[in-house]
Amino acid sequence: MHEVPANDPGRAIDWSLTSGDYAAHRPGPPARLYDLLALLGVGTPGQRVLDLGTGTGLLAREFARRGCQVSGTDIAAGQIDAARQLAQAEGLDVDFSVAPAESCPHADASFDAVTAAQCWLYFDADRALAEVKRVLKPGGVLVTTHFSWLPQADPIARASEELVLRFNPAWKGAHWEGRIPSVPPWSESLAAVQAMFWFDEAVPFTREGWRGRMRACRGVGATLAPDEVAAFDAAHAALLEELAPPAFTVLHRIDAHLFRPL
Repeated sequence: MHEVPANDPGRAIDWSLTSGDYAAHRPGPPARLYDLLALLGVGTPGQRVLDLGTGTGLLAREFARRGCQVSGTDIAAGQIDAARQLAQAEGLDVDFSVAPAESCPHADASFDAVTAAQCWLYFDADRALAEVKRVLKPGGVLVTTHFSWLPQADPIARASEELVLRFNPAWKGAHWEGRIPSVPPWSESLAAVQAMFWFDEAVPFTREGWRGRMRACRGVGATLAPDEVAAFDAAHAALLEELAPPAFTVLHRIDAHLFRPL
């Protein structure tokens, strides 16, 4: 999400702690994102794509399904383990490695596009962009993208966020207003926006699936102790029994910016 702090005061964030729920319950962006990126020349068959902060490889695996040659890096070893297992289960050939975005294990001028989904805020922008410039081929592009629920517009998302804050008041990911800047502030002296878009989509969940999705969020599974996660999940299950039918949708906003590094 844009304009969200990268840390929660007093809480260490470790995405490896929630890799199981992340792999099982965190959906990837809808197909429309990839279709629009393809119209802009990103993610077309045969392209070489590097996905930074790949997590369980949601973007990396979809680009591979669409005929790209894909690599993915993440600093969390647990996420990369899950990404490799999921890719292998599908028979997808994706090169995953444990590495920070600021130091990629790839040769110069290797990729047509570099992507970063829901993770650029965690990077050192200057160092990460220098690395992006190094690994991009001439004319290559950087894509940052987000896939975020809208608590101001969706009552289930709003109620679930309020519950997270009861268990983790330090969480800074709540109450996002949905603003998408035309030019993200971090990029103003580092990269030129070539294109951007955003759209909203109602994403289907079951009660069980949404519970897993919320356990996989930064404010729960990536920061809380196991007993705290279990207590949150029990309270969330009770909340959803009162608030939501067995199957429902949660409104999300999807955005993407295409950059030429300066």
